[in-house]
Amino acid sequence: MSIMGVLRNSPEWNSLLHIKPRKAAVEDIEMVHTNSYVERIRKMAGGYLDPDTYLSRGSLDAALFAVGAVMEAVDRCRKGEIRSAFCAVRPPGHHAEADRAMGFCIFNNVAVGARYAQKIGYKRVFIIDFDVHHGNGTQHIFEEDDTVFYFSTHQYPHYPGTGNNSEQGKGRGRGFTCNIPLMSGSGDREYISAYGEQLPPLMQKFGPDIVLVSAGYDIHKDDPLAAIRVSDEGIRLIVRSILSFNVPTVFALEGGYDLNALATSVMITLEEMLRMLGLLPAA
Repeated sequence: MSIMGVLRNSPEWNSLLHIKPRKAAVEDIEMVHTNSYVERIRKMAGGYLDPDTYLSRGSLDAALFAVGAVMEAVDRCRKGEIRSAFCAVRPPGHHAEADRAMGFCIFNNVAVGARYAQKIGYKRVFIIDFDVHHGNGTQHIFEEDDTVFYFSTHQYPHYPGTGNNSEQGKGRGRGFTCNIPLMSGSGDREYISAYGEQLPPLMQKFGPDIVLVSAGYDIHKDDPLAAIRVSDEGIRLIVRSILSFNVPTVFALEGGYDLNALATSVMITLEEMLRMLGLLPAA
């Protein structure tokens, strides 16, 4: 509600195309999650899936629509109707493993989106994850795949304990995972280095057809759940760098626990998307 309140009161609201999400089907979810896990979620009346993740009566539908929103955005990009999208979804997804929920995440929205993108014709998918926590689920789903590149910046050591820079993928996927662990207290300087200097050559070498972004705004300096100190301007520069590669780009909301900082960060992201389309003047 905090995000939608800020957006509706902004002058940019009428410049946005508002897309209704679809509801993902079971077979969509099973592109990355095991059948046994999906069936367990479908049959649960409620309760804890892990110490942080609670399933309530409306959770399954919400999770299916969260995945479906990313799929719908990818579909619109493929049809040439849009160039970029922001999916303001809950629950988040990047901690969800193939066979278990974790860290508020039930289904892995971006991972399903990546497999769906390939199903409808995109060949090479680049996933960028700037959430303050490492996206262990996304990494593990694709760590042996050389058609999906996973790039993550995150506070380390921190929950969930994965994401060391030695984790670079396995088998044929070796070299298609890049983790940039950052120390507590890191801020704009470190993130500008990661997204302005380290990311571009990886993107250029991989040559993605589409970029999916796990957009976690708990990197903001005001967020209470971690100790990364990125400013509003730092958020802007991260997003600007991601959008500069001029390929279809879909952002999916992950973390963000200070409501004012979260809403402001999403607004900044949308402003940069509109600028790339020439709908706002250059900053």
